[in-house]
Amino acid sequence: MRASGLNWQGLMEQLQQALPHCEVTDQSLAYFKYPKRTVSVNLPVRMDDGSIRVFRGYRTVHSTSRGPSMGGVRLHAGVNAHECEVLAAIMTLKAAVADLPLGGAKGGVDVDPGELSAHEMEGLLRRYTSELVELIGHSEDILAPDIGTDAQAMAWMLDTYNENTGQTSNGVVVGKPLALGGSYGSKDSRGRSAALVAARVLRENGESVERARVAVYGFGDGGRKAAQTLAAAGALIVAVSDQDGAAYASSGLDLDALSTYREANGTVRGFATDITADEVIELDVDLLMLAYDYGSVNAGNAHAVRARYVVETTNRAVLPEAERFLHGQGVTVIPDLIASIGGVVVNYLEWVQDASNFFWTEEEIESAIDMRVDAAVDAVLEFMRTRQTDMRTAAYALALNRLHNATVMRGLYP
Repeated sequence: MRASGLNWQGLMEQLQQALPHCEVTDQSLAYFKYPKRTVSVNLPVRMDDGSIRVFRGYRTVHSTSRGPSMGGVRLHAGVNAHECEVLAAIMTLKAAVADLPLGGAKGGVDVDPGELSAHEMEGLLRRYTSELVELIGHSEDILAPDIGTDAQAMAWMLDTYNENTGQTSNGVVVGKPLALGGSYGSKDSRGRSAALVAARVLRENGESVERARVAVYGFGDGGRKAAQTLAAAGALIVAVSDQDGAAYASSGLDLDALSTYREANGTVRGFATDITADEVIELDVDLLMLAYDYGSVNAGNAHAVRARYVVETTNRAVLPEAERFLHGQGVTVIPDLIASIGGVVVNYLEWVQDASNFFWTEEEIESAIDMRVDAAVDAVLEFMRTRQTDMRTAAYALALNRLHNATVMRGLYP
């Protein structure tokens, strides 16, 4: 399901389209074009059979102009420094669109997590954290979950950091279990925000989400919550996919029964009519929710997309060359910078709770997420209307203006 093509050049090309709508200087633009730092680390791990295997890990801090950096740690075969740099820059933009006092970061390890036992996974993540311990912290660089990492992974990394530093600092990681200073909403916020933003865009265009036909490409935490939120609003979820295949029902899937089936069988395949994951992208639907990984829609398959709205529930799900084609076909792309900001918002709220040692209820967290997502959508839509541009360009320009203001006020040191 994963496509290649994530590159810095594509990001810069889209950035250039936003520049006529920005008030930026060469100085502030230079800060964006060059990540603050990228480090690579070798990670020897003792495997269960007694052998030593060395993995390659990375961590990029893109910007700290608006505050400490924050970003996910992904475990995925093929992860490299360049991928981390592009995704860290996107996190900087996303935090700025959400108007949060944070910069962007991203890290990862080149590994297939499915090949590791729980013991090997723990050893790998503890070694990764130990190698970065002098570069991370609640006021420096905050680690978050991503592909291949979950609340348990964040707990191991938190414990490793505290053992290395001799302090208790829960805010060095987010996405933790509730018992260790985690927050309600961590697993659901990205999918929930994508659904709410999609419904909002439909309303802005004089349409309703009720009875809208929806296909979900990637039925993980984000895709599942997006589907549930849209179904609760009256949409028909006609197809979902995972790494093993996809389930399709023209009259709509029973999501409760599907979740039970998947928990028992480990896949959605076999629940309804079997189709391939690639066929989900080609369905004639109103909304296509892309919730797998970057590059899901690319130059090779953009021509097959028949959805009227494509929603980036995960970062960089539509590559630039594909987005240009889709625009030419009249397809509306709702970009990651606004659709999936619920994830960075809830991570920020967890960080704030850890810093204050005061924790909100689930209802308060959900309300705070929705309020910040609504404010970000309002700002992007207003920018679109004022400047007569598309949603991604508006989000880029809004973010760049906020980053420019921060860099100008800070000045250049030394």
